[in-house]
Amino acid sequence: MQEQFIPVEWSRKTNVYEVNTRQYTTEGSFRAFASHLPRLKDMGIEVIWFMPVTPISQEGRKGSLGSYYACSDYCAINPEFGNEDDFRAVVKQAHDLHMKVIIDWVANHTGVEHVWKAPHPDFYKKNDQGEFYDAHGWDDVIDLNYENQAMRLAMIDSMAWWVKNFDIDGFRCDMAMLCPLDFWRQARTDLDKLKPLFWLAELDSWDNPDYMQVFDAAYTWKWMRATRDYITSSNRQIHLLDAVLMHYQSLYPKTALRAWFTSNHDENSWNGTEYEKYGVMAPALAVFNCLWQGIPLTYSGQELPNHKRLLFFDKDCIEWNEHPALHDFYKKLLGLRASHPALVSDPAHPPVRIATASDGALFCWLRKSEDREVLVVLNLSDMHFQPAWITDNKVAGKFTELFSNAENDFDSNRGVQLEPWAYQVWVR
Repeated sequence: MQEQFIPVEWSRKTNVYEVNTRQYTTEGSFRAFASHLPRLKDMGIEVIWFMPVTPISQEGRKGSLGSYYACSDYCAINPEFGNEDDFRAVVKQAHDLHMKVIIDWVANHTGVEHVWKAPHPDFYKKNDQGEFYDAHGWDDVIDLNYENQAMRLAMIDSMAWWVKNFDIDGFRCDMAMLCPLDFWRQARTDLDKLKPLFWLAELDSWDNPDYMQVFDAAYTWKWMRATRDYITSSNRQIHLLDAVLMHYQSLYPKTALRAWFTSNHDENSWNGTEYEKYGVMAPALAVFNCLWQGIPLTYSGQELPNHKRLLFFDKDCIEWNEHPALHDFYKKLLGLRASHPALVSDPAHPPVRIATASDGALFCWLRKSEDREVLVVLNLSDMHFQPAWITDNKVAGKFTELFSNAENDFDSNRGVQLEPWAYQVWVR
């Protein structure tokens, strides 16, 4: 049996915040972004994920600035964002704030113009006409050839360069399922010798369970689509959401973590903001992402909240204000997640669904560690509950609600008041 990698210990309670450096500030630089780190630390962010920080190919460039994902040199900094010293400084500042830093790694393809292309054409795939190509029809990138062992070693050396020179803490691996699993095993075996790293795969373990032998965490597109279908359906059925979650919980290895999200760079730019996709359901899903077992992913500006789609290939700055309206919302959720023992991702103690008198509208679960508990109640409907009844006898004793500080003894009062699409988080 192949070796099973164990997630780094800190990943079991962490959260990840994706930084779109180009759009984050007017300057679009690492130095300008660095001024936001204290605010993000206060909000409870623990891992900063930078979208690709490598330079972008000029040939085939889309828009005025090009795609982050069309790399022209794996061992260089995009001058649009600054230089090596600037990136080293922002990583150090994050580390000084006890935050981790991971970078986006695009291993399946490079930009059309890459430093490997001329000296190492054999590093790339070619079609029957002898031309470089991308299998997905993306015309600003070309696919790498993973049958070439020298290319694999060069890729791993490039990844190591970032760990050695900038002390990064891991990788978010773009479209990881497009690269052979044995490459990722080879890469992790070599790179984890430098330091224990966090490995986040852009793939869904639902479709690619084998890859979780290597990766610590992976996306949950199936859940994202199920919740989108739920809010747009004229016949909403919570049991369909349950079925998706039950399947995720059944997947092996049990140590693998699911990454929950409502937005990211692709979703925001191409499919719409979380408010376009989910409307009034978006806040309740943010609560789910933070308090269900796994890792919440938050995208640049979600704390505003950001209601606009950001351009992908051109400058389109996030419109920050003095105090993002959802800063305290996320601070409470992420603070609870960091401090409460029941919220550690432990495969031996998954969330337990809790019965209510209105299971067709209420999505309720309990997480427990000895006598410490977190009860979450989401009203996924247009109904007013005055009150909603918790019928499950697993819920008992005195709790305090996270956002209102209201107190309730569920031994004597099993009813909670809920507006449409509202959420409550009861803690003890």
